[in-house]
Amino acid sequence: MERRFACTVCGKCCYGWLPLSISDALSHAHRFPLAVLWGTVRQGAKAFDLTEELGIRLDKKTALRITPIAYLPPSFQCPALGEDMRCTIHEEKPVRCRTMPFSADREMSDQADLLIPRSGWLCNTKSDAPVVYRDGKILDATDFIRERHVLQDQAVTIQSYAAFLLKGAPSLKAELGRQAKRPAGGQIVLKILPLLRKVADFDLADFAARQAPVLRDSLNRLPEAPEFNEYRRNYVDGLEELDRLQISAKGTI
Repeated sequence: MERRFACTVCGKCCYGWLPLSISDALSHAHRFPLAVLWGTVRQGAKAFDLTEELGIRLDKKTALRITPIAYLPPSFQCPALGEDMRCTIHEEKPVRCRTMPFSADREMSDQADLLIPRSGWLCNTKSDAPVVYRDGKILDATDFIRERHVLQDQAVTIQSYAAFLLKGAPSLKAELGRQAKRPAGGQIVLKILPLLRKVADFDLADFAARQAPVLRDSLNRLPEAPEFNEYRRNYVDGLEELDRLQISAKGTI
């Protein structure tokens, strides 16, 4: 079995949430509103073992996929997407973008469905597109392997953060248990600062100074509609925490 694929620069994949490595989240704090996504993967799923390796196990039947994200509503385009639908930060774009349409948080043998364009996407999968995937193998896996190494390298930090939160917040564990019972699994979004506190040699005050204006701008751009209420709450919560951090930093000068 082989799959063909070519990007047509339609920009359709550059909307909504974007999973990021910790390093990319820090590098782009001045550009993306940031959060952490916790997703449940049930035992028996193809990605279960890898999810546990890169994340953490909640219980015997559930592994947790935990990743920083650019936290944007589905109708909001990436801030780095130009008017011509081309990436304006191509040379420094996140590893997640470089690996697209493949994903390194899934096994290489489990990528075929990612090459099927979503509704409205204009990806070329016709006979004139190059073969990119054959018999469960990515033909040019350079970016995939690079992203996998990044995810493996940050796993210790992710696991330390997750264990700390799960131990100190029983309500979080209970909510994840409820999410895990959903047929396709569930997910929750949390603030990013608790994760970044686990990063060695990290300047929280500098991060707050770069991220707060982005959250404030994102908040101001939200339409007054019910579907944006959760984004509004999370942006406000994130801003309040960053503001407290900045006030505390000024008090120590």
